[in-house]
Amino acid sequence: MVRTIELDDDLAERMDGHLEEDETIEEFIEELVSIYEQEGRFLQEGA
Repeated sequence: MVRTIELDDDLAERMDGHLEEDETIEEFIEELVSIYEQEGRFLQEGA
């Protein structure tokens, strides 16, 4: 399943400034989620 996420223009520009060469915003978001998961921020008790 594919989901569409709308980003504010300012946020999209900020994200563009952090992209590595040839990296997409989708790949950047995947990396952010992975970092949060590794730090345990998305983990919930009993899950």
